[in-house]
Amino acid sequence: MKAVVWYGKRDVRVEDVRDPVIQEPTDAIIRVTSTGLCGSDLHLYEVLSPFMTPGDILGHEPMGVVEEVGPEVPDLAPGDRVVVPFQIACGSCFMCERGLQTQCETTQVREHNMGARLFGYTKLYGAVPGGQAEYLRVPQAHYGPVKVPGGVPDDRYVYLSDVLPTAWQAVAYADVPKDGTLVVLGLGPIGDMCCRIALHQGAGQVIGIDLVPDRLARARSRGVSTLDLTEHDDIATAVRDRTAGRGADSVIDAVGMEAHGSTAGKMLQDLAGLMPGRLAEKIASRAGVDRLSALYTAIDLVRRGGTISLSGVYGGMADPLPMLTLFDKQIQVRMGQANVRRWVPEILPLLAGDEDPLGVDGFATHHMPLAQAAEAYEMFQHKDAGKIVMRP
Repeated sequence: MKAVVWYGKRDVRVEDVRDPVIQEPTDAIIRVTSTGLCGSDLHLYEVLSPFMTPGDILGHEPMGVVEEVGPEVPDLAPGDRVVVPFQIACGSCFMCERGLQTQCETTQVREHNMGARLFGYTKLYGAVPGGQAEYLRVPQAHYGPVKVPGGVPDDRYVYLSDVLPTAWQAVAYADVPKDGTLVVLGLGPIGDMCCRIALHQGAGQVIGIDLVPDRLARARSRGVSTLDLTEHDDIATAVRDRTAGRGADSVIDAVGMEAHGSTAGKMLQDLAGLMPGRLAEKIASRAGVDRLSALYTAIDLVRRGGTISLSGVYGGMADPLPMLTLFDKQIQVRMGQANVRRWVPEILPLLAGDEDPLGVDGFATHHMPLAQAAEAYEMFQHKDAGKIVMRP
């Protein structure tokens, strides 16, 4: 089969690899019909390369049709249409029963002291072959895949794999008060969807912040109040001017480890990427740092007693944080990978009708064949595309 394979920093290729096969009785094989390109994939393309191995198959936002199931997958059958969550969880352990599927005790990567295994990600999360491929082996298929109806384009449901639950959890963790103000830092696919969900749920004011004109215009078209970083010397003051001088009740950081404006952090990340593999991995796992300008901005512009929700991925082990400010302002911070199956029952009804309140049908800015994956990665990194969905 064809698959998107990682070979090094900024080096992904579409190659022939072995077709996946059933290995465990709880496995399923899926023929992929659509697969998303995510900001987290760009972390592998750049910052997290020390934890990758040439030949790793990328991708964690797939949907498709069931081709084969193991004997312990009673609720799936060949021909079923499914969306595959990005994390692999059993559904019955202590963590899964509490809605913490990203901490699944059955699939935790204990050799690295990390949470549940993820599709198409680093060795820290199991290096499980991913879904940017023609076929995908799905472990724990008795629980993970979400069956969806036929008769509508993939775009209606494909975002259940990651974008929708990630944004839904980010808004839930932000705990926006009734009629309160939410600021979303970064209007890429996750930040954009956070804004849509918050408005749908009745937030009083949603302010989106970015520096890419197309992203700002797209958010404004959905009723978001926007601020262009390039037009404000002090973005926190601009937010306070819109919030009675206090700052936002809640802030979502949808940017993460690769924020603009952190020159020293970028230099250190680039340096690690130039080192030999084992040395780079050792340094990154013990002394890795993130570009923290987005998080610092969130701390600055949230009001006292407010809440910060982190959906942008961070991976540093030696990040300096302004603990005095966090403590003095009494800021609450919530974060973590989205627990997909926890939020699916709340999201599915919004996708079932004709109204499409979150605008998923037109959410993708580009549809591209899997064969053009290298071009898609480059476009996405340079912000020449919004959400890219690839089709094998």
